[in-house]
Amino acid sequence: MGTQLNWDQYATAWARLHGGFDPRVAAPVVRAWLRFAYHVGYVLGRLRVGPTPVTVVGVLLCFCVPLLVGRSGDGPLLGALFVLLAAVADSVDGAVAVATSRTTRLGYVYDSVADRLGEAAWLTAFWLIGAPGALVAAAGGLSWLHEYVRARAVSAGMREIGAVTVGERPTRVCVALVGLLVSGLTGLIDVDLIAGTITMATTVWVLLAGFGLGQLLSAVRRALIDAD
Repeated sequence: MGTQLNWDQYATAWARLHGGFDPRVAAPVVRAWLRFAYHVGYVLGRLRVGPTPVTVVGVLLCFCVPLLVGRSGDGPLLGALFVLLAAVADSVDGAVAVATSRTTRLGYVYDSVADRLGEAAWLTAFWLIGAPGALVAAAGGLSWLHEYVRARAVSAGMREIGAVTVGERPTRVCVALVGLLVSGLTGLIDVDLIAGTITMATTVWVLLAGFGLGQLLSAVRRALIDAD
């Protein structure tokens, strides 16, 4: 097992892996979330739990979301709870790797694949409770393209993350969580409102993903022109 890092050492290592963004100077909510993930990751590291099992648990939690949303009454609310738990696992697996000095390139690939599978499961849940299939496909396609463009830009020579856009992974987590939560709450009032609510959430996902992709493409263009 790698050496356990304290918070300052962890923050420095985390920043090095995230384009130089220092979590110690992040917004209070972001800093609190990352520090929470660090403490959980630190404890799991002490218990000799590796990052890969946490990643697997996170994916399984995501796969539960479309299975739960079809339940009458509280389905979307349970789905929202499992999105939240999966988001915690998604943060903690990286925290375990960094806190125990066990970050690997293969682990980075596993984490990226897990994120895409998780988002596909959430969007499947959106579709199951009433979001139009074309809109769901657009949300998934734009989000995948966002990550693909960044990955290709890095392989082409972009050294930084390019830009922190409005379509990043945390935004997608928030839209999935809030969309299912609000859909569940409106469903308690009138079950016929669920489809319209989740459609609006999917529309927000598409708009943010599209705008974020535009931001990223602009940043990538500038970075690669400067590199040339």
